[in-house]
Amino acid sequence: MKVLITGATGLVGNELSDLLLQNGISVHYLSKSKSKLVSESNYKGFYWNPNAGEIDKNAFDEVDAIIHLAGASVSERWTTSYKEEIINSRVLSTRLLFQTLSKNQNQVKHIISASAIGIYPSSYEAVYKEDEKKVDNSFLGETVLKWEEEIDQFKRISIMVSKVRTGIVLAKEGGALQKMVTPIKFGIGAAFGTGKQHQSWIHNHDLASLYYYILLNKLEGVYNAVSPYTVTNEGLTKAIAKTINAPYFMPNIPKVFLKLVLGEMHQILFTSQNVSSRKILDKGFQFKYASLDKALQDLLK
Repeated sequence: MKVLITGATGLVGNELSDLLLQNGISVHYLSKSKSKLVSESNYKGFYWNPNAGEIDKNAFDEVDAIIHLAGASVSERWTTSYKEEIINSRVLSTRLLFQTLSKNQNQVKHIISASAIGIYPSSYEAVYKEDEKKVDNSFLGETVLKWEEEIDQFKRISIMVSKVRTGIVLAKEGGALQKMVTPIKFGIGAAFGTGKQHQSWIHNHDLASLYYYILLNKLEGVYNAVSPYTVTNEGLTKAIAKTINAPYFMPNIPKVFLKLVLGEMHQILFTSQNVSSRKILDKGFQFKYASLDKALQDLLK
């Protein structure tokens, strides 16, 4: 089997590429950076520039499935131009893949695309499953909706579509966890607002494994990629402090302060989404790091 990955050099892409290669699956990947292109027998890079509509069609040679992870980070300040980049990096990249395959369809049978739990409305009470129809009335909610609508286009050319709605990804290198650890390490870690907001998370290893599982088992449709055990923001902050033996005594950080510092992006920290992973569990997937304590021990020790 041969898989084409977009976003292969990012946090999730690196982990997933390693997992596929270990299991004898050849990897092609698309990168906007020509310096990141390598060419080995089972791991080859190809150039693309979605904003300019440029793509090396050789990337699709003998590819059976596409795993689409590309997208600008949402953890940067949301200026007007950066918000445009967040949307375009997802929508234009997806559209370019679709247009290329529409004109040059070869043997691609399946696209598995990243998505985000940001599509679900913020709620302290609801538990969200994949069949939820309401969309969060926010910039992130609208972004994910546009992204998923682009992904659904592939059904028109008889390609199976899977969407992986991902929670907060906890990883050793970079990502949300490392940003949280820094202030906690110095004894100034604190929960945001009330700290009661639900935060659905997943260990990077489990996320890569989940993509691989969907690929192998040809699972179609939407899947939530979150641990079975959601945690509150305060619970997550305290668990990190306990794992690294740091003191935890600071008062919660008021919402108004974070709004001043971060602008509109502060919404990410206060959105509450209790998301269910029951659907993927029912398909037989097993999490290696289902519990937060086990995940943090692995990532921070």
